[in-house]
Amino acid sequence: MSLTLIIITITVAISLYANSNQELYAKMLFNPYQVIHRKEWYRVISHAFIHDKTNIFHLVFNMYVLYSFGRIAEDFLAINIGVKGSLYYLLIYFGGIFSASLPSLMKHKDNYSYNSVGASGAVSAVLFSTIAFMPLSGGIGILFIPFTLPPIVFGVLYIAYEMYMDKRGGSNVAHDAHIGGAVFGFLFTLFFVPGAFVNFLNQIFAYFS
Repeated sequence: MSLTLIIITITVAISLYANSNQELYAKMLFNPYQVIHRKEWYRVISHAFIHDKTNIFHLVFNMYVLYSFGRIAEDFLAINIGVKGSLYYLLIYFGGIFSASLPSLMKHKDNYSYNSVGASGAVSAVLFSTIAFMPLSGGIGILFIPFTLPPIVFGVLYIAYEMYMDKRGGSNVAHDAHIGGAVFGFLFTLFFVPGAFVNFLNQIFAYFS
């Protein structure tokens, strides 16, 4: 079984169980105040394995995007760096969780009432890792729009939208987490995955030549 399917299976199982166990749900959610002041550092990671219990679409959408792009990332890593690909994939996923948590951790460290859950930051990291692998190959679709965009164009629009929504506020969505995960996944892939940066440049040059 691929790492993507293993992560999806674990996340769905824990999410569904935590949704019926209020005590466990409360212990796993991301609360910057408790992370900083009570040293509950595990929350930086644990929140990615539970999802909004009032909105099953949150879980379904995250896992669908992870399934769609995680397999591409795994294949690229396996082809280009062999067995070490699994380690890099885990670094991208868990690094995405950590990077996505940092903005809220700094912004809300003294806000006891701030909570967040979900794997959106990690999923964004995997999505943008894939964009780094194939910036102009294939296309990425947007819900309810009957055409696809080059991955790099989709990425730019995604970041612009998330920045706008984060500045606008009031959506009850951690847009800064999406940005943090996306930036990490893209930059980590380009600068630390062997061959990724050269592959990225080759695709860009080939497209415009």
